[in-house]
Amino acid sequence: MLRMSVAAREYLMLGDDIKIVFLGGSGKHMRIMIDAPRDINVVRSSVLEKNSTQEERAKLPRYYSEEEHPEKY
Repeated sequence: MLRMSVAAREYLMLGDDIKIVFLGGSGKHMRIMIDAPRDINVVRSSVLEKNSTQEERAKLPRYYSEEEHPEKY
């Protein structure tokens, strides 16, 4: 998994046709914009969890925030 810090208005390209733009945020919330072809399914994790069975939820990946470490360089 890749972890990085980004500034508002920076973006990531996934392949040649998916662009994720970081619009900024406040506190614990971040606003993003996803520009992807219509045939790519984009779904929030909360929706996946809400609409799945207990067995399906157990198979979903879990990501946890990591403690911030000071730069060592």
